[in-house]
Amino acid sequence: MASNMDREMILADFQACTGIENIDEAITLLEQNNWDLVAAINGVIPQENGILQSDYGGETIPGPAFDPSHPGSAPAPSSSSAFRPVMPSRQIVERQPRMLDFRVEYRDRNVDVVLEDSCTVGEIKRILENELQIPVSKMLLKGWKTGDVEDSTVLKSLHLPKNNSLYVLTPDLPPPSSSSHTGALQESLNQNFMLIITHREVQREYNLNFSGSSTIQEVKRNVYDLTSIPVRHQLWEGWPTSATDDSMCLAESGLSYPCHRLTVGRRSSPAQTQEQSEEQSTDVHMVSDSDGDDFEDASEFGVDDGEVFGMASSALRKSPMMPENAENEGDALLQFTAEFSSRYGDCHPVFFIGSLEAAFQEAFYVKARDRKLLAIYLHHDESVLTNVFCSQMLCAESIVSYLSQNFITWAWDLTKDANRARFLTMCNRHFGSVVAQTIRTQKTDQFPLFLIIMGKRSSNEVLNVIQGNTTVDELMMRLMAAMEIFTAQQQEDIKDEDEREARENVKREQDEAYRLSLEADRAKREAHEREMAEQFRLEQIRKEQEEEREAIRLSLEQALPPEPKEENAEPVSKLRIRTPSGEFLERRFLASNKLQIVFDFVASKGYPWDEFKLLSTFPRRDVTQLDPNKSLLEVKLFPQETLFLEAKE
Repeated sequence: MASNMDREMILADFQACTGIENIDEAITLLEQNNWDLVAAINGVIPQENGILQSDYGGETIPGPAFDPSHPGSAPAPSSSSAFRPVMPSRQIVERQPRMLDFRVEYRDRNVDVVLEDSCTVGEIKRILENELQIPVSKMLLKGWKTGDVEDSTVLKSLHLPKNNSLYVLTPDLPPPSSSSHTGALQESLNQNFMLIITHREVQREYNLNFSGSSTIQEVKRNVYDLTSIPVRHQLWEGWPTSATDDSMCLAESGLSYPCHRLTVGRRSSPAQTQEQSEEQSTDVHMVSDSDGDDFEDASEFGVDDGEVFGMASSALRKSPMMPENAENEGDALLQFTAEFSSRYGDCHPVFFIGSLEAAFQEAFYVKARDRKLLAIYLHHDESVLTNVFCSQMLCAESIVSYLSQNFITWAWDLTKDANRARFLTMCNRHFGSVVAQTIRTQKTDQFPLFLIIMGKRSSNEVLNVIQGNTTVDELMMRLMAAMEIFTAQQQEDIKDEDEREARENVKREQDEAYRLSLEADRAKREAHEREMAEQFRLEQIRKEQEEEREAIRLSLEQALPPEPKEENAEPVSKLRIRTPSGEFLERRFLASNKLQIVFDFVASKGYPWDEFKLLSTFPRRDVTQLDPNKSLLEVKLFPQETLFLEAKE
């Protein structure tokens, strides 16, 4: 288990290598990796980055591996095509790597990039950095089918086709200039500077890597995280004489490339700082501007915060716009709205109550005709521009009316560090690391900010970032300009949606007609099957009945006594029976035979007595109604008689 001192060193090294300024966020990442520095860095920086070893006798700091082929040390290639060579892997892989082609458009240039699908999005940006001379931190890579992606995303996980089209946006960079000075500055912006910073009081050395686009203020804030010396109390040695403004980027400051040595210490009092400045003659001393932190340590001098200006500060007595570490974003926005109304009146934009994801749903994920732009208002109580911006611009009736008609307005308060870190996390997740870094590097006096977001197909695009130092007319013009872009895109989306709905309606109608046709065919088939089944059943019944009748007939035929001869000792009766078909059945019977034998004879010929009746002619009578046990002599069917068969009704 690392001691407290070791953890402080690990925390300082981790922040120096990753550029994460927020201490709470850095501690959370380290705790997730059990304070394993290398594992934590690999979780933030892509895996292929190595461990940076210093050759200057200082401490070894994990960080991105220094690339000797970086454009800072070589002129930009003239070719507009870039190809990343396939490096041999350490293990034998059976699967052949898949190559992906990217056509990247930036202004009037097209760059072709070919990569393996095992590479990351960040590697594409680094190749584009070489080709376009644009720092990765200033680059927005758009056009992904799945929306904005992180630099650490592996291309294979995006399931991309063979050929892809992307485009680069650089909202933070001015239009390109043809002057040689601009080209040299652009090249310097792409360089990485190693700053060897010695902490004078503890005699400890830090080796920190910064891009040329980083500002002096960012360096000082990182040093504050490492040394706990507030920016206001930092006393520096070694800065070039041209480094007179903390907002200046390192590429413009005149630092030695690729390595520059600096010394920092704590300025205990203004008098001591002045004395130390007069004693030094060879090095330039820079005492940092307060940048909004002038009175961050006022309590150290025994001065109450409210008495700094000789009177109680009304701003310090205000209730916070938003609770710190609020569990529910909706509850935080309710307090924000209530506090905003109490400060600036009831005429203000209608702030959406709910999470940022819910605001996205309300603004973007509806029908194209109902979509709106999303305006994110970022408040900061410590900015001198906040009161003026809120009271005179954000609460102007024209702005309020225009926002309510065309925007979903969502707000957040960045005054508290915890809320700031929380929003940066949301920003990084929804808009990407570039936008998050842009907001992270904004100075306090540049707030409040107004972000204009447009939902573009599967991604969210930041159209505009409006700072607090503006006017009502300028704010309205920029809102209207964003609305024009949105309206053009909305019309395309409406057209696409209408065409898609028309295609879907045609498809639904076809599917419905096909379904009805199938149902009709199925009904016909089922009816035919039922009819066939019924016919089969009736046929079976008929066959069974015929078989039964045939069996009865055969049994009766076999049971009949033999026909007597004409010349017989006993009296013989000769019967002639006419069938319904006109045929005649003739047979001789003994006069003593019972009438039942005549019935059995007729039945053996296919005329059962329960279906046919046997009639005599003169007199007409129904013989089947007579007693079948009587003899033919008794029923007067002797010596001969003609009978006929008739079907019973």
